[in-house]
Amino acid sequence: MLRTDHAHLYVAAQTDPGLTGKNNEDNFAVSAHIVSNVNPIPSVFAIVSDGIGGHKAGEVASELAVNLISAAVEKREGGHPLAVFEQSFYQTSEAIFKEAELDVTRKGMGATAACAWVIGQQLYIAYAGDSRIYLMRGQHAQQISHDHTWVQDALDKGILDRSRLKNHPNLHVIRRYLGSDEPPVPDLRLFLRAGENDRQAKANQGMQLLPGDVVLLCSDGLTDLVKDAEIVSALQGRNLQQAAQALIDLANERGGHDNITVVMLGVPWDPGQINPGWLGPK
Repeated sequence: MLRTDHAHLYVAAQTDPGLTGKNNEDNFAVSAHIVSNVNPIPSVFAIVSDGIGGHKAGEVASELAVNLISAAVEKREGGHPLAVFEQSFYQTSEAIFKEAELDVTRKGMGATAACAWVIGQQLYIAYAGDSRIYLMRGQHAQQISHDHTWVQDALDKGILDRSRLKNHPNLHVIRRYLGSDEPPVPDLRLFLRAGENDRQAKANQGMQLLPGDVVLLCSDGLTDLVKDAEIVSALQGRNLQQAAQALIDLANERGGHDNITVVMLGVPWDPGQINPGWLGPK
């Protein structure tokens, strides 16, 4: 992969520490590439990572996650995107765990990871933790990732009702994250329709994005306070950068109890448009 200065998608990204005075332990990155000099298919990779651990350890873990996975994508030499995700998640988790072992103040640190990789118009995702990935198409926002939390497991098993979610004591207990004792397997399921099984969801990888589609990656500081329908509403009449800021403002208006990070990738309406740059359409 060869780094380029411009993306073939519209890109917007914002992060905010929130209103509690908490150190911002979120990190993100967006990079644009072409596959090679002889194969100039454009590529955009985005990652959002939310750190786990005190004494700024979470910030260290999420920075490692962003830097190491982004570097693995850039070094890709013909491997399938899902294979790159699998290897990079394993190696990154090991690196975070070993870093924590070297410093007692960083013991137990970890990070979520939500990754979206668009090659041409094909979308591939991978994730671990509760940072989310959405596909916004028309007036609908579809969460295409799956939360790795105690609460989500309980919902899936039918032992917890959604009406009891808001103040549940295990709301933010994460089941899968980078830096754990046993490196996590990245979740490669991409959910497009209700009721899809694991095989069907994984088969959605490489789906064709359409003009006007927006892929959103975000930390739970947003989704704890902003509903899916409100995410769609934020796009109406705004470019992507304005929409990202509007979502952060809304989360802060409702308390801003955590760090908030939003990254958006938008497909131009004109598929022949070249190098639209880093801001969305007006």
